[in-house]
Amino acid sequence: MDFTLSSDQALIKDSVDRFITDNYSQQQRAKLVASPDGFSREHWAQFASLGWLGIAFPEDRGGFGGSAIETMILAEAFGRGLVLEPFVPSVVLGGTALAHGGTTQAHHDLLEAMIGGEKLLTFAYSEERSRYDYRTIETYARTDGSDLIVSGKKLAVPFGAAADTYVVTVRTSGEKHDTRGATVVLIDRDMPGVTRHDYQTVDDRRASTITFDSVRVPAANVLGELGDGMELIRLIIDTGLGAVAAEAVGNTSALLRRTVEYLKTRKQFGVPIGSFQALQHRAVDMLIQAELARSITYFGTMKLVDSSSPEERMKALSATKVQIARSGRIVGESAIQLHGGIGMSEEYVIGHFFKRISMIELELGDVDFHLARYVELGKRATDGVASVVADLVGLGAVAGV
Repeated sequence: MDFTLSSDQALIKDSVDRFITDNYSQQQRAKLVASPDGFSREHWAQFASLGWLGIAFPEDRGGFGGSAIETMILAEAFGRGLVLEPFVPSVVLGGTALAHGGTTQAHHDLLEAMIGGEKLLTFAYSEERSRYDYRTIETYARTDGSDLIVSGKKLAVPFGAAADTYVVTVRTSGEKHDTRGATVVLIDRDMPGVTRHDYQTVDDRRASTITFDSVRVPAANVLGELGDGMELIRLIIDTGLGAVAAEAVGNTSALLRRTVEYLKTRKQFGVPIGSFQALQHRAVDMLIQAELARSITYFGTMKLVDSSSPEERMKALSATKVQIARSGRIVGESAIQLHGGIGMSEEYVIGHFFKRISMIELELGDVDFHLARYVELGKRATDGVASVVADLVGLGAVAGV
């Protein structure tokens, strides 16, 4: 398969690389981290003017007719630059919910406002006892006339303080683990009954715990069908997994490049430490893991673009997340160790890359969750023990076990 970028895709890559070079030095990034929002509203408006916020959405929804491939190009570049703006929470997660679950003109208008940089969205799905499992929903919505009354709590909602609208998973019927009865709704942050606890995460980003106390949500705020939202939730999660995997690829490639540069310039015993064979071997191990991360991300992205089977897409994205987590940890830890003490300092960028790759390992499901999901999907799709064993062996090769 030919993975060469088209001329349009190459232009996208060049434009985002120039933006990062001009706007994301370590000093510029530190100022953004210390700002009230934790990112730049001016940068966000620039993203909108350049078309990045609508690049993967259909033209009839105000987008530019791209796909997950264009999202991958942007997210990888953002990973290389440690970009702070909420591209994945708002555009990838929130935008996917509106593009695939929106049924009314108001939904379409909100998507266009998001693409235009006028509205920020975020996805709220994680709960206290869910352990990354999006199917476990205890935030309950009861009907009151044509409205829903939502009560519950969502944890680690990215950029909850900055977002104008939350895309929230709620349960309208059934027990907390049931796939039936899940619904996706839009809740504005200023609705009565919505409260937040905001905090900064270990990777210098912002998140919130959001509590919904009998929040009245109009029926028009439901995305998709009432009680039949699980497939939409899965699509949101999988699309987000493709984007964070691409961000991790950018992160690992930056860690590798900066580490090799350091090995070439740092001297010990009068020679560059990169001349020591043991350290060369470590750098090669980092390169192998970075390329494994890139390859599996291409695989997952193509399944988002081409797969007609939700189960096949979900398996591919779970395998992608497992390998991304493994590769990211190996590359990040090796970068810290090869830099020595300076790699642990707050003033040096390597530690910030490592903190971000560590958070990506947990976003939208950790390794244990995605290993379990892969196995579960493999058992559904196969007939006979031999096929199941082959599936497990294949995943073991991906996971390095």
